[in-house]
Amino acid sequence: MSEGYPTAAQKEALRLICDHGPLDTDQLGEYLIAARHASTNAGYAPAIARMAGTLIWRLHAQGFITEADDAWITTADGRLIVC
Repeated sequence: MSEGYPTAAQKEALRLICDHGPLDTDQLGEYLIAARHASTNAGYAPAIARMAGTLIWRLHAQGFITEADDAWITTADGRLIVC
């Protein structure tokens, strides 16, 4: 982890959750893919989608998001960072 400070990718995920409201991990993955340039590499989109799970785990462990109704929402600490 990053000593309690979010990385650029974690900030991006927090921003997406703030902007779009509660998101499940798959939805976050879709938004992360959409935010990037298209690639001809067939493994690119699946790799970005998998990254969403890692980002969720880290953000939850750092207390920046919490689970509510099978979706992730930002906590007060998470909102202070990006919202």
